[in-house]
Amino acid sequence: MEIKNIFENKKQFMDLLLLADEQESMIDTYLERGELFALYDSDLKSVCVVTWESDDVCELKNIATYEKWHGKGYGSKLLSHIFSNYKGKYETMLVGTGDIPWILRFYEKNGFRVSHRVKDFFIDNYDHPMFDNGIQLVDMVYLSKAL
Repeated sequence: MEIKNIFENKKQFMDLLLLADEQESMIDTYLERGELFALYDSDLKSVCVVTWESDDVCELKNIATYEKWHGKGYGSKLLSHIFSNYKGKYETMLVGTGDIPWILRFYEKNGFRVSHRVKDFFIDNYDHPMFDNGIQLVDMVYLSKAL
């Protein structure tokens, strides 16, 4: 298994990034200003993007694993790598996500705790209704983790 920091041609990973954030214009707002990491295990399995938000806070803006590789630990391995990478550089990592139980469990299993909500975020910021397993995404739930 290998995790690479990608500095150029980040849009080549758009198909995978769109699995976690289905509106390309939203990804464009953070992709170039963020650091992109790609996890390979013989081939590409997962990616994530982390942005600088303040002197002591970074934010996980996107993490995605190809669906056929869900439940194999690739997302958690990638998180572990970025936690180590940013420890000592930032005090806190944030992540915002939809109010979907299985996603919240994934983040909580990896050390994040619910911090706050942004009401109607998905309604106000996306050009179409967003759904996950039939559940409409409305509020953004923010979680935080001390690094």
